[in-house]
Amino acid sequence: MPNRERYTRAAIGLHWIIAVLMVANAALALSVDFWPDAWARPVIDMHKSIGITVLGLVALRVLWRAGHAPPPLPAAYPRWERWTAHAGHGALYLIMIALPLSGWMHDSAWKDWLSHPMRLYGVMPWPRIGLIADAPPDAKERMHDAFGALHHWVGYGFYVLLAAHVIGALKHQFLDHEPELRRMWPRGRAGS
Repeated sequence: MPNRERYTRAAIGLHWIIAVLMVANAALALSVDFWPDAWARPVIDMHKSIGITVLGLVALRVLWRAGHAPPPLPAAYPRWERWTAHAGHGALYLIMIALPLSGWMHDSAWKDWLSHPMRLYGVMPWPRIGLIADAPPDAKERMHDAFGALHHWVGYGFYVLLAAHVIGALKHQFLDHEPELRRMWPRGRAGS
């Protein structure tokens, strides 16, 4: 398959790394209540670290995408499917930014943030968002609740968009018999 029909190696790598990290992070978030109490804080801290990592990788992906146009969708796709694919990808980018950012904002509004500094992967200090962390206690409590709710609902949006994304790719691959998966699959030749 010619390179113009595939994403670049960098885009493919970022896609799969971000996808794996986001699914792993969702699993951590959904499983935190099932861990022993002694493990809850380390699991939450890992969830935060992965979220910040995803935010950085998404920023790289957006910068890469700005200079590297994706391959065109197959000509056989009807207009509504092209529009849906573009809208879905745009919504996924928004979710990939909003989910870790809302989590960071939620953590920054945590009343006990001073007694529990944030460290990426337990090693590198990571700041809270100053405007939020330094807010008066009553305002910070309201922000903590609001950002927590936002993070929660954006997470549900992620589940819906992820399912739609996977179902759409599988539909094109197996029902429409388009080589959809080859466009983003890590194997094979791709542009660099």
